[in-house]
Order: sequence, then structure tokens, then C-alpha cells
Amino acid sequence: MAIANAKQELKSVQNVANQARAGKDAGISNHAEIGKALSVLLSDAFALYVKTKNYHWHVAGPHFRDYHLLLEQQADQIFEITDDIAERARKIGEPTIRSLEQMVAQKRIASSEVEDLSAHQMLKELQADNEAFAAFMRTTHTLTSDNNDLATTSMLEEWIDQAERRAWFLRQSVMDR
Repeated sequence: MAIANAKQELKSVQNVANQARAGKDAGISNHAEIGKALSVLLSDAFALYVKTKNYHWHVAGPHFRDYHLLLEQQADQIFEITDDIAERARKIGEPTIRSLEQMVAQKRIASSEVEDLSAHQMLKELQADNEAFAAFMRTTHTLTSDNNDLATTSMLEEWIDQAERRAWFLRQSVMDR
């Protein structure tokens, strides 16, 4: 019986090695679903970027300069990943967003047109939005990981860390005393 199990195991190992040499099971699966997830993430990124710039332009109060500069840095970091998200979708052969209307229809980050938010309220809202953005990316990470899209998975890990760092900075800036 041990000999039969050893032969079966050797056959399995050889089969896996042959498939790897032939490139089988090495490709990305589920391109369309990954492309759609990236399109939605891109819409979220633009929504978060615009909201962060909105608050950057309208923040006021005793810590104006610090908050204004913090939000500018954060907006720049968010904008920086937008091209990477779109180009990643294109690299796997999928389309990405084509219009503002499509972005608005897909985004999960709420916009804000409120005129009388305090700096504290703005930062708390952006903290929650960055935490939500990180959660959305973790869900996409599971999808890409499960479908052998290692490059997108790796990129998402970096972006998740960035979003968590932004949320941390915002959280520390508005700690209730």
C-alpha cells in the first residue's frame, strides 16, 4: 500500500511539473470580474481624491496650515494610484472607466457638498472613507489572489497600506481629548 501511495504521489508531482513547464494553471483567470473590480476601485479612488481636495480647499481653523498640507499630500497620493489602477485593468485585457457618469454610478465613497463642516468633521469623514477604501481593496485583493493575478494582488497590498496610513494620520489628527 505504501508503494502504491508513493507511486501516486510521484505521478501527481510529475503531473504538476509538466503543467508548470507547459504554462498551464499559470495564467490569470476571471479577467472580466477583476477588470470590473478595478473599474469600481478606480471610481472610488477618484471620488476619494475629489473629496480630499474639496476638504483641502475648504478646511479652516486653528490648525489650518497643518490640515491643508496634510490633505494636499493625501490627495496627491490618491491621485497617483489612479493611472496604475486603470493601466492594470488594460494590461489584463479589460476596459476601464470612460466617463464621469460611469465613475459616479460605480463609486462607493460618498461625495460631500456640505458647506459648514468643521475641520474635525472633515478629517473624521476622510478617516472613515480611507478605512472603507482599504476594505474595498482587501476584497479586491481576495479576488485577484484567488484568480492568480499576482501583479494586481501585489499592487493592492501597497495601496492598502497607503490607505491605512492615511486613515491613521487622520485619526491621530482628530483624537478626542
